[in-house]
Amino acid sequence: MSFSLLSLQAQKADIRLDNQISIWSGFNAGKPVTWQAGARYIPVLSPGIQFKNDSRIDAELSLNSYGNLLFSKFNYDSADYDLKPYRMWIRYATSNLEIRAGLQKISFGSASVLRPLMWFDKMDFRDPLQLTDGVYALLGRYYFNNNINIWLWGLWGNDKTKGWETVPSARKIPEFGGRFEYPAGKGEMAFSYHHRSADYSSLLKALPIVTDTLFSEQLFASDGKWDLGIGLWYEITGKLNDSNNPISGKWELFYNLGLDYTFNIGNGLNIMSEYFHYSNFPENNQPEVQRNFSVLSLSYPLFLTHNLSGMVYYNWDSKEWYRLISMQFKYNYLSIHLIAFWNPDDFNLYGAPGERNLFSGKGFQAMLVLDI
Repeated sequence: MSFSLLSLQAQKADIRLDNQISIWSGFNAGKPVTWQAGARYIPVLSPGIQFKNDSRIDAELSLNSYGNLLFSKFNYDSADYDLKPYRMWIRYATSNLEIRAGLQKISFGSASVLRPLMWFDKMDFRDPLQLTDGVYALLGRYYFNNNINIWLWGLWGNDKTKGWETVPSARKIPEFGGRFEYPAGKGEMAFSYHHRSADYSSLLKALPIVTDTLFSEQLFASDGKWDLGIGLWYEITGKLNDSNNPISGKWELFYNLGLDYTFNIGNGLNIMSEYFHYSNFPENNQPEVQRNFSVLSLSYPLFLTHNLSGMVYYNWDSKEWYRLISMQFKYNYLSIHLIAFWNPDDFNLYGAPGERNLFSGKGFQAMLVLDI
């Protein structure tokens, strides 16, 4: 809902309040059977001022409040709940320029599921709400008339891991980087860079001989996407670690190759596939690590607003399969998501082995989402 606060010859101010309420329940058919029930409320306040010269100042303020109960068989197991800022930014924008400061989502790249350019978010492709924590940053983007655009960013005050990170950044040392996007035939390409100081104190505290626990990390990336009848894309990230880091080798490599195509069958059957690879280049007797995943996704619209989809992941290293089928029913303000899954008991799809997750094993989840 929205309403006008002020209307003058030079400017117009408005404010919008949106609310997202989600309720979910599910079970895992493991031993023991595990049940889950939870709710989430995200209010979003969006004030803005439109100026006569087509420039605009706007902002977004939102909270993420949720609670989750876990039961083993029919006995209470644990509870998880929180109330925290979700977005808290202010922006100045024109037809060519955008400058945004505060707690915000920064996401880019060409891949859809297994993303080497997942640098600042932790979005899970299977999540119906596509939720992710933001980062405290200053982001500037300039859009040229020939479809070339430039991003520049600086991050500060973030003390939690983001993206593929295994350790957080040093909170009081700025991070910085940028991105250059440009047209390339029937698609576009981009080059990205990011620098940070990583805090390894949690991993090195058991080694008293180590006095320095802050090490630089640099990310270099290229990605591209083309529509050639078949959609094709790639992402590749090279990570250069500090040579003094006793845990990591000098280089790490992530890359993704993907394609999709919509067949003229019924309402249109979309098939998408990606291959993801990670490897490090160990030094000084460090362990060698490799991860290789493939994903195949099928999506079919049943009606104008309803959708049936299925997804299969394969871990080439552990020879494990991950399977998921979902149905989405969408109405004016209400959407219903039904998800069935059959995965390994040790859930390590995104490099987090042993984490407690209801998507491990076999199970079912239902979610109701109200957007008003």
